[in-house]
Amino acid sequence: MGLLTEGSPLSWKDTKSHADHVRKHGIIQFINEFKRLRNRTKDVLYWGDEVEYMLVKLDHENKTAKLSLKAESVLQTLQQVEKDHPDDHPTTWRPEYASYMVEGTPGKPYGGLMAHFNLVEANMRRRRMEIKECLGKDEIPLSLTAFPRLGSGDFTKPQTTPTPDAGASRSLFFSDEVIFQGHPRFRTLTRNIRERRGEKVAINVPIFKDTNTPSPFLEDLTQYGDKGESQKGAKPDHIYMDCMGFGMGCSCLQVTFQACNIEEARTLYDQLTPLCPILLALTAASPIYRGFVSDLDTRWTVISQSVDDRTEEERGLKPLEKEKFVINKSRYDSIDSYLSCDIYSDIDLVYDRDIYQQLIDAGIDDLVSRHVAHLFIRDPISLFSEKIHQNDEEDTDHFENIQSTNWQTMRFKPPPPKSNIGWRVEFRPMEVQLTDFENAAYTTFLVLMTRVILTFGLKFIIPLTKVDENLQRAFKRDAVLEQKFYFRKDILTDCSPPEAEECIIQCCDGRQCRLQDQYTEMTINDIIHGKDDFPGLIPLIEHYLEMEEIDIDTSCTLKQYLNFISARASGKLKTTARWMRDFVTSHPDYKQDSVVTETINYDLLMKCAKISEEQFTNEHFQADTDKLLPPVVETKTSDEIPQAVLKQQELINKKVARNGTLMNGN
Repeated sequence: MGLLTEGSPLSWKDTKSHADHVRKHGIIQFINEFKRLRNRTKDVLYWGDEVEYMLVKLDHENKTAKLSLKAESVLQTLQQVEKDHPDDHPTTWRPEYASYMVEGTPGKPYGGLMAHFNLVEANMRRRRMEIKECLGKDEIPLSLTAFPRLGSGDFTKPQTTPTPDAGASRSLFFSDEVIFQGHPRFRTLTRNIRERRGEKVAINVPIFKDTNTPSPFLEDLTQYGDKGESQKGAKPDHIYMDCMGFGMGCSCLQVTFQACNIEEARTLYDQLTPLCPILLALTAASPIYRGFVSDLDTRWTVISQSVDDRTEEERGLKPLEKEKFVINKSRYDSIDSYLSCDIYSDIDLVYDRDIYQQLIDAGIDDLVSRHVAHLFIRDPISLFSEKIHQNDEEDTDHFENIQSTNWQTMRFKPPPPKSNIGWRVEFRPMEVQLTDFENAAYTTFLVLMTRVILTFGLKFIIPLTKVDENLQRAFKRDAVLEQKFYFRKDILTDCSPPEAEECIIQCCDGRQCRLQDQYTEMTINDIIHGKDDFPGLIPLIEHYLEMEEIDIDTSCTLKQYLNFISARASGKLKTTARWMRDFVTSHPDYKQDSVVTETINYDLLMKCAKISEEQFTNEHFQADTDKLLPPVVETKTSDEIPQAVLKQQELINKKVARNGTLMNGN
């Protein structure tokens, strides 16, 4: 969720009054850290995942499933091991936006050994079990992207009541009590986003039009206490939601990588960006919102709309008078510039020219300066009185205040002060899956892609306007099968040969080529498996694995992960979103009206719980999951690396010391 500063939160008015102070000192802090750490190198490739879980209470007698608002007490128990053993704890736990959410990560990052891939699923299983041990009877942890009836009727345990005329969110559907109560950051963000915008956020998601869905579909919001604001913001044939909780109350799967130096981090940031829409579509898992089946499969646009704090001037609805910029996107959106090559950054980047010049004058290069100056067009939206005045030589809270509230598909993360952590890149778009097997599969696939990119020098970079088009396509129903995505044709060289004199561009390596000839439209199946001269991502990973020494157990596990992703890409296995749609539309209580009732929701989450806890026997697994998962899910994952394999670590350490990087192709 970002920076969790302790202290007394300021009102929006007071926060706004200090905005220029935060930006000024945030930039000074960044410059100081950049100068100190720009030449830092020889960091080991560390990586780790973040999984967000929802706490769900099942009532078997009344056939209801509700969100359990006990995250604060659960976290107190989960975090005790870390407090008792700060240098040796297998899992780490942090709060998330809602009182029904907890976030778990491995206690220590994974490293450069191939055997580390075999630890991921086992650690995820441990996390799920640790949560379960903190819960009561008929309470379960679900790695669920979006709770189907969030904001619909009585959806929490204990019951909560929205307060449309008071509080932080002033939502018709979502009570402030549902926001995590153990830290003021979350309520403060909710209030300040609404107050900065000058009105409630308006989230509109197209509804799935079934046989009996009203046409046009438009709710009478006065029944929830609306006095006109929400009805004005609601669009016909859309599911309407009205506060930050509908977006930040979703769960996701994120992966962070530590690069060996800043240049490697910039390369990963750029080359992973075109994969963001592809992995979003592959992990699609959220087709239902506020008790209605939507016509989208992913959460991304819901979150983007839920934290859109731009004023009418910044959205281009009124001439600029009070504001400095017309801003094209929400705080939560896709990136707008690359960090290693400028020619593909074809979006008209909005950035603060004065901050840019300050960074240039400090000796920071053009691409990083524009990236940071773009982030700093935003106001801080949460500020604590104790953190207004800082030591810019030692602190970075003002920088992180704005950095951590730019929630983009990729995040470039400088090393924290006074730590041994290096330059990092965070991959943010993936939807969380129901099982540890799936989440481990996508995590390891992505980490393997970083190794393949750096080992073979792959070039995935395409114009950012095409990446944005891809992202819009990734939202759509059954995008993994029905949509085509722009992707680079020749990923082994920087440029394709020029084919005509017009539209010739100068590429980063000095050669000339036609930009539009470098990419084409492909299906996800083509991208994953290859087609014609395009090699495919899985074959490239398999080629890389052939070059590496891998123990038998890890090899077995990785093979199952790649087979699973292959089956999702080809359509042999369903995405979670398609599986949920099929479950709802085939339910005997479904009236072909796009409505997910309490009973349907209960039965759906009961099935999700059984799948998550792997209660099905292998021989019945395929039938019971209806092609969501492979017929046999049994990896060789383990909590520990065999001693014989650990000896390889010494060789890796020597390689790092000698070459300064793990990614040398050897």
